[in-house]
Amino acid sequence: MASTETDDNDMPQLSAGALDALKEFYSERDSRQKRFEDLKTQAEDDFGGNAKLSMEAFTEDWNASQFWYNDETATILAQQLLDGATNETHIAVVSAPSVFIQLKNLLASEDYNIQPKLILLEYDERFSVFKEFVQYDFEHPIKLPAEFKSSFDRIICDPPFLSQDCQTKAALTARWLAKTWVPMESPNKTESFHLIVCTGERMEDLIEKLYAKAGARTTTFEVKHAKGLSNEFRCYANFESGAWKWIMNS
Repeated sequence: MASTETDDNDMPQLSAGALDALKEFYSERDSRQKRFEDLKTQAEDDFGGNAKLSMEAFTEDWNASQFWYNDETATILAQQLLDGATNETHIAVVSAPSVFIQLKNLLASEDYNIQPKLILLEYDERFSVFKEFVQYDFEHPIKLPAEFKSSFDRIICDPPFLSQDCQTKAALTARWLAKTWVPMESPNKTESFHLIVCTGERMEDLIEKLYAKAGARTTTFEVKHAKGLSNEFRCYANFESGAWKWIMNS
């Protein structure tokens, strides 16, 4: 019978550096799991108290094209959606959960005393911890509750993939949700409709075609992601604000 000691000596051994990296990986995994469990506990209490929500509980899945905005970008986008909003305002967040998180934080702060209707359309079921979560798959762009049709004054959309198919279907979702589809500066507009679309720079021509009737144009706002992203990103909107202006030669 072969020696157990010899067998043990033949086993590959991890270096001290590799062991440290492995320990760090498991520590981070356990920490994320703990934050997510805490978030679920908060959800049971309808997120009462003063604790701020964070995207740190939701690990990005790059294979699912998940790239969260950094807090500054998400907060600025959320502020534009809330500017001029009232309790009667309906806001739809399509595939942009980091903006949704900051909307929740802002509405819970002392800076806002309104409670607009808010929904998050998102594929990732982890976000079902929020009561505003609605399962959404861009492959079925209008497979949504019937009462959502033509109901939203403010929409932000970040299509998950940089493809014509995904972008076109996401635009169909936005059009279906929107109360109106006219530019903000249109003299005959009947509603104050705010539209924001964030996606890759190489989608610019397609975005301006898909959202032309709503008045969306390329803006000066620089979208930044928490962990960096090699693709150049742009923000398109049908209104100007204190956070951005239109690029007029767009």
